[in-house]
Parts: sequence; structure tokens; C-alpha cells
Amino acid sequence: MKKIFYSLIILSALLVSACHKEKPTVPFISGPNVPGSVLDKIKDSIFLYAKEDYLWYTALPTYASFQPRAYNSIGNELNAISQIAINPATSAPYEYYIDNPGQAKYSFIDSGQVAAELNGNRGDYGFGIFYNPLNSNDLRISYIYAGSPADQAGIKRGYRITSINGSTAVGYDGPGYGDGTSNNYNFVINAYKNSNTISMSLLKPDGTTLTINNMAIANYNVDPVLTYKTFDEGGGKIVGYIVFNSFTADANADPYLNEAFDYFTTQGVTDLVVDLRYNGGGYVLTAQYLDNLIVPASASNTLMYNTYYNNTLQAGKGVLLTNQWRRLPNGHDTNYGPDSTNYSVAANVANFAKAGSLNVNRVFFIITGGTASASELTINNLRPEMDVQFIGETSYGKPVGFFDIDINKYTIYTPEFSVENSKGQGGYYQGFTPGTTDYPGVEDYDDLTKDFGDPTEGLLAHALNYVVNGTYSVKSPVIQSLPANQKSFSLADHRALAIKMNQNNFTGMILDRKSKLRSKILR
Repeated sequence: MKKIFYSLIILSALLVSACHKEKPTVPFISGPNVPGSVLDKIKDSIFLYAKEDYLWYTALPTYASFQPRAYNSIGNELNAISQIAINPATSAPYEYYIDNPGQAKYSFIDSGQVAAELNGNRGDYGFGIFYNPLNSNDLRISYIYAGSPADQAGIKRGYRITSINGSTAVGYDGPGYGDGTSNNYNFVINAYKNSNTISMSLLKPDGTTLTINNMAIANYNVDPVLTYKTFDEGGGKIVGYIVFNSFTADANADPYLNEAFDYFTTQGVTDLVVDLRYNGGGYVLTAQYLDNLIVPASASNTLMYNTYYNNTLQAGKGVLLTNQWRRLPNGHDTNYGPDSTNYSVAANVANFAKAGSLNVNRVFFIITGGTASASELTINNLRPEMDVQFIGETSYGKPVGFFDIDINKYTIYTPEFSVENSKGQGGYYQGFTPGTTDYPGVEDYDDLTKDFGDPTEGLLAHALNYVVNGTYSVKSPVIQSLPANQKSFSLADHRALAIKMNQNNFTGMILDRKSKLRSKILR
């Protein structure tokens, strides 16, 4: 999902908004009672809502000092707000974005795509891309959604992209690699994310070439379970493996999850591997449901996690939220009336309620820099309840979430709450790093050369080896001798690249204030 930072173009869009009746105009608020354009009032509203509802609101200056109308775009204003609150543990902003300091890591403005995509409706090519960590010139397909244009074209994870739209200059040339200009990288990202058609040549594992001509984006329904299977490792050890790529709405995701976990139960699975390496998040109810499918039955009716809002909201003094207009889940416009949500800790407790019959005491989570928010929440919730092992690269780092704030025709997302598991563990702004004291497991590169479920794929192989031998397998080698225009990535650089390549995807943790049935968490 895209983080859309609107600039002055918003003003012209608002002037013609009467032509679009599908979403109601939400009253905005303003600062001083002085004349101003629609854009001025939107800027005022963004800042004043943040002063009330932002998790770190106490760090924000006064309206007069901040002067929201002085910013030439809404995106610049939101970025400025995000950089004010400093995390004492890092001496950097809580919303510090590693690849682009000064840009918000969590806060963003949405034009309406978020709800559609999280409900399982996408309109794109249906594949992901990422660079092989062992070779900066090696661009690979990272995943495919079933039923998407890419799936119908026969593209598979692990295929190497050798050309895009006739150009073979697809290697990574950003800072520290190639000539550092990012010309190739920008070309690849624009062709992949900002076009309606794409042509590619792809090299298959068997050495043959797949040619794709003018593949067009299309709408399709998302099956968030990319694959699931079991491995009989002998000695009564059966490993269940599932790739879960998006926490879409529970109505969409739960049937797919049930199918996989019912199969695991019938196969007598003893150990579970949950692959979340590219899962940036989604609905919180789906995250809770996945936790309940995994957790031992003995945890039922015990605390899963707590949610913490700022002091203003906990005290029931969210004046501005009181008059927010909302929309029904089916899209029909309605005025819910005053917000009566209770933001106290006690009113926002989530407890375990075991689902299904799978009985395992250990779960391996495969993660990378693309693993965020609802994925991290899912993992963190289980840490006090069972043996949780971490395999892969350091995750995104997002222990905070938000709810949607409607301002005129747009929706603003800024962090309003934090989460902690039953042991009070939270605050993982730097992500989970596998193989460290708090996150046992093994740190290693994402293996993009193999398809999901291939037992020789590097990260899955680690889990299978641990189940059999009680130790992790040998880590992937780092290639030291490459041509001048090719380099291998360090683990830190590859994680940073994952965050960079996902910067236009929807990331965050969203909680709907009006209906627990519409609670959401985003990456």
C-alpha cells in the first residue's frame, strides 16, 4: 500500500471534490479564527489533531510556534511533526527513517487505497522484487500473489530479472554500490511501482528465459497464504511451514489460515515455521487470530497484549475526536455521532482464545526488514507463551499503531498508541534481531534464489536443521571477490534496502475507534 504524501496538488483536488460522492467531506478544524484556504485549514487540522492524539504529543510545540500554514505541503508538515519527539534510547526521533532521515517512518496520508488493499482487493502486477544480498546486480522476484497478472504470466519467486522495458541496467547502484547515482535503482522502482504496464526478461532456475511483454496491472483478490506444506524430518518430527504475506481482514484471511492449520493438525505437526519475511502488516484482529491458532490451549483467557494511548485520550479528553465522522464497514456514509471510545488501558485488553486444534510448543518466525507492525505484534505476543525462535534479518521495528483520522477528503495516520505483551515487552523500535539475547535464533540473509517451501532455501533450511539437530545450519557465505560494479550487501545494508524498497508500501498499525470488528493494524 502506498504512503501518499500530498503537496499543493491537494488543493486543486479539493476544489473539484464535489464530483466525487463516494466519501463524505469530513469537517476540519482550524487554529486561529483567521481567513485561510482549504489547504491552510487542512494543515491546521493535522497539527491540532496531533497535539491532542499523537502518542508523543507532549513534545510538540504550540500552534503559534509550529505555524503549520508555513509548510508548502501537507507531507512536509507531517514529516516535521514526526521528527520532534526524541527516543531517549537512541537519541533519534521515534519516527527516524534509516534510509531517509527527516521523513516519517510511520506517519502518512492516504487517499483511500488502504481499506481496499487490506480487505483483500489489490490493483497491481501482483509480484514483489528484491536484490540478492550476495550480488547487487542480481534482481529477483520475491513473491507472487495467486490470480494476479504475474501469476497468470507464469512468474515464480526466485526468477532473476535480467531486463525491464528493454533495459538491462537493473542492478542496484545506490550509495555504496556501483557509481552511487541510483539511476538504475530509480528506473527499476518507477517501472515496477509507477507504471500501468511492464515488460521483463526473467531467467529461470533451469537456465531458460521467460519473456513478459506489456503485462498490465489488474485487480484481483488476495490470498494472503502464499503456500503451506509439511516436512517429515523423521523421528516423529513433522514441521509445518506457512508463508503469510499480509494481514488482510479476518473475513478474507481466516478461511485461508484455517485451511492451512487444519492441514497441519491432520498431519500431526510438531514444529511450526511461520514465514513473515515480506509481511508488512494488516488488520489486528487477523493478527490476534493467527496468534490464537498458534498458541498452546493453556494460554486461553490469559493476557495477549495491552494497548497504551496518550494521557489525553486515556483521560477521556479527546475533544477533537468527539466530532469525527466515520464510515460503515460496507462503505455507506454515516455519521456515527460523538466518539465514545474508552481509551483506558483496562478497556483495551486483548486476551488469548485458542483457535483450532494445533498443538505445538515451538514456533520459528522467518523475518526481514520487510516484516513489520502486525507481524511484529503477532510474534511479540507469543514470546511469553512458548519457545519463539527468530530466523533471518532484523525486522522493521514498529511497536506503535494508529487509527484513521479523516480530514476533508483524506485520511491521516499518525502513531496514537503503543503495544506490550503480557510481560511488558515492547518498544522494539530497532526491530527484532535474530540470534541476540532477547530474540533467540540465527541471523542470516534472505535467500532469493529459491522458491518458498524449498527445503534448501537458506532461511527455511535453518529451521529444519534446528528441528533435527538442535542447532542452526551454516550461514550463507558473503561473496568477497566480485567485479567492480557488483558488491554483496552486509546484513545491515540489506535490511536498510528492504525498508527503502518498501517505503511506498503501506506500513503501520491501525485501530478503528468505532468498531472492534474493524480493528486494524498496519505495517
